[in-house]
Amino acid sequence: MALIEFTKRGIYCKQGDFYIDPWWPVDYAVTTHGHSDHVRFGNKYYLCHTLTKPIIKRRISEDLNVETLEYGESIIRNGVNISFFPAGHIIGSAQVRLAYKGEICVISGDYKIEDDGITTPFEPVKCHSFVSESTFGLPVYKWQKQEVVFNGIKSWVSDNIIQQKTSVLIAYSLGKAQRLIKNLAGGIPIYVHNSIANLNEVIIDAGVKLPKTIRITPETTKDELQKGIVIVPPAMRDSRWIKNLAQPVTGICSGWMQVRAHRRWQSADAGFALSDHADWPGLMEAITATGAEKVYVTHGFTAAFSRFLNDAGIEAAEVLTKFGQEDDEENKVDLVDQNENK
Repeated sequence: MALIEFTKRGIYCKQGDFYIDPWWPVDYAVTTHGHSDHVRFGNKYYLCHTLTKPIIKRRISEDLNVETLEYGESIIRNGVNISFFPAGHIIGSAQVRLAYKGEICVISGDYKIEDDGITTPFEPVKCHSFVSESTFGLPVYKWQKQEVVFNGIKSWVSDNIIQQKTSVLIAYSLGKAQRLIKNLAGGIPIYVHNSIANLNEVIIDAGVKLPKTIRITPETTKDELQKGIVIVPPAMRDSRWIKNLAQPVTGICSGWMQVRAHRRWQSADAGFALSDHADWPGLMEAITATGAEKVYVTHGFTAAFSRFLNDAGIEAAEVLTKFGQEDDEENKVDLVDQNENK
């Protein structure tokens, strides 16, 4: 009997009677990470990684009933052994390993295999079946090393300061923003939107080290911002606030920027192909390392990627989910971003 099934509420483990990243409220939700398309309000109980707990409480509600596990720890629910392993996606992200009567299934959530220096690196887990995302499951998506990307961003910022332009980086508040802060810190002040500043506080309180940033307030001057780096969430991209800055130029940080046409569609001044998801080679490396006999492909280019896996001799099936190819990693908008849109 298969350990998981795909239902209208999400991935369900019948033996354990729980869901992984359900789309609708359930009694018991196992949560891979804190992004809004993987964790929702209304579940009776949540199980997540220790670092994810303060994040989802901040983003959703302090009243959530949350149980946590560290990486490698496990609990047993109705005979099913549940454990977490690093997904490398964002801080606190986890792959969910399920074991029952000799059968092992791993639900990866979102993942990347490059060590970003701030997130616990991805760890492949041997299993019989593996649920993989495919956000960038096409051969065109092949990332440069992140130090190359960050050097490009630094050069862009330096040129903007010389030309008295204001460098505005558009980055998701959870994950991408912290990577930018970690890798751009040093010499040039970094100013961040409220939603990013609030999450930084939660993450730092949880024991993660982040460089110092400056919260943007009504008292922050245009001249100060022009001489620094400004990081704001995607909800701010077309805001009047940005347009009112001193010669603002925007740089979108997203894997989608790998394709020039997407950059033009986004009307960005610059595009930096920086992603918290695995690229095409990363997906193949991760899947091969699991040794899985069956791969379920979700979230993204599901049809193309599952077809490629089958052609490569890896049994794969496309799984249609509530979030598919339209799940643009940089267009996720949380209530936090909307309510603090300043």
